[in-house]
Amino acid sequence: MASDSRKQTWAIWYIIAAVFGVLLLQQVWSAYQQTETIPYSEFEKRVADKQVSEVVIGSDTIEGTLKSPEPNGVSKFITVRVDPALADKLAADGIKVTGAPPSGLVGVILAWVIPALLFYALWVFLFRGFAEKQGFGGLMTIGKSHAKVYVETDTKVTFKDVAGVEEAKFELQEVVSFLKDPKSFGRLGARAPKGILLVGPPGTGKTLLARAVAGEAGVAFFSISGSEFVEMFVGVGAARVRDLFEQARKAAPCIIFIDELDALGRSRTVGGIGGVDEKEQTLNQLLAELDGFDPSIGVILLAATNRPEILDPALLRAGRFDRQVLVDRPDRKGRLEILKVHAKKIVLDPAADLDQVASITTGFTGADLANLVNEAAVIATRRKSAAATIEDFTAAIERIVAGIEKKSRILTPPERRRVAYHEMGHALVAASLPDVDPVLKVSIIPRGVGALGYTIQRPTEDRFVLAASELRHRITVLMGGRAAETLLFEGDISTGAADDLQRATDIAVEMVTLYGMAQSVGQRTYKAPPQFLLGSQSLDKPAASEATLREIDLSVRDIVGEAFVEARDILARRRGDLDKGAELLLAKESITAEDFPPIQRPQKLGVVPALSA
Repeated sequence: MASDSRKQTWAIWYIIAAVFGVLLLQQVWSAYQQTETIPYSEFEKRVADKQVSEVVIGSDTIEGTLKSPEPNGVSKFITVRVDPALADKLAADGIKVTGAPPSGLVGVILAWVIPALLFYALWVFLFRGFAEKQGFGGLMTIGKSHAKVYVETDTKVTFKDVAGVEEAKFELQEVVSFLKDPKSFGRLGARAPKGILLVGPPGTGKTLLARAVAGEAGVAFFSISGSEFVEMFVGVGAARVRDLFEQARKAAPCIIFIDELDALGRSRTVGGIGGVDEKEQTLNQLLAELDGFDPSIGVILLAATNRPEILDPALLRAGRFDRQVLVDRPDRKGRLEILKVHAKKIVLDPAADLDQVASITTGFTGADLANLVNEAAVIATRRKSAAATIEDFTAAIERIVAGIEKKSRILTPPERRRVAYHEMGHALVAASLPDVDPVLKVSIIPRGVGALGYTIQRPTEDRFVLAASELRHRITVLMGGRAAETLLFEGDISTGAADDLQRATDIAVEMVTLYGMAQSVGQRTYKAPPQFLLGSQSLDKPAASEATLREIDLSVRDIVGEAFVEARDILARRRGDLDKGAELLLAKESITAEDFPPIQRPQKLGVVPALSA
């Protein structure tokens, strides 16, 4: 609505400016002619004084030329015609008299059409491109598709440029085979899928995969976002869908790629009005196009979303989006391949072990890894190094996970001492439990918004199934910081463990309500599972009676409390290591497992959150 208002306002102001421009041109032309407007009585006086050499009599005006210019340089004049019998009187005085023809078509063209054409040319060559870039395109283009079209040479992306998603590439190879040779592909009667939905978290390479399919097949690639279909005007989205598929049919074989399909294909509701109704009409048109076009002509529809749970069921049924391809976060092998692809773009130290980087980046997507490689190169450049080393990658991981160093945040000596014991408590507990990731680095340098220190652990392998004991050990590691404070300050705890307590509580709540790991509550689920891919939990209370909710609260409290007691017992037994490690940390600010052997233990990942502000 705001965009349409801007278009109308801009057009009105342009018309007003054009009219004033034409009038200004006429005034300038009149000034250039040096013509003076005089009263009719003055005209008669000049005639009587023999000052006029000739006149041109029009139907309403009289234009004349003086025998000699006036002192101001004016030699012509114009006045309103009053006396119809004037011609005879002028002729008797020996003055040449002629009649002025009506302005007619030539006059109109000279006075209005030519200036108007000049202003239109100015609009076309100077302002039209700017207006379209700002969203002020004309009404004739409102129903046109805004898809960006890439020809074969424009795509420049192949499967070699996509790493870490081998299963997804294998699924899409069939599409490439069909686009290259439809006849041999269908020799047994098989047909290519009409639509393929790429599903995965943000940053996993869905758009890159779609472009790689077009690059491998060597066909045109139509790329558009789902949000570009919907406008304020009802019917515009449907018109754009029709136009997009019509363009694709003419350019076949080709690929249509709709990014962020959830903006267009959200599940329909009853009684929608306004923008909601427009979205439904657009979705209905997309469904009709999917039913109507024949994939044998060489048009393949690819779409991407990270929210498949909100898509309309009619969009996902067989015959429309026939195939769904999961593009998930890469495993360790996939992360290594992605790092190798991006490392080719920077100067990398030959001694840098990318496999070590892949091992400590569990959960990173392809986009995260690309950013990591760039950050490492920036850090190496900043310290004027000839190449990026493994230390630069470690520093980049710390910056991405924990935030930038807060050198301006000065802690008092008591605060630094408390933070040092807190972080050493995390590290020693992690080193004392089985099935826990080994400690990579401990630091008391403030980072990010509220982190006053941090402990990084390195995983030995990717884990997909966790036992109850492993989850309890994670909670114990999180409670290690609070346990160290109680030992050092005799129970005088601080606010620094707030983030640790939050994460520990979240794990305990999931153990009780989602995984059925509490005997007092039973083997059932009380909480909705996390949304697909996003991992966000429902904010609703668990579906249980008041008595069961009390049991859930007690179970959560017991799990966290038992973990705290276990962490405190571990640190009490290793009090000497705790004191030595804290003193070393106060002296060096950052230490590794090589600097302090008591925190060494070969074991799995996680970044234990720092002591919060």
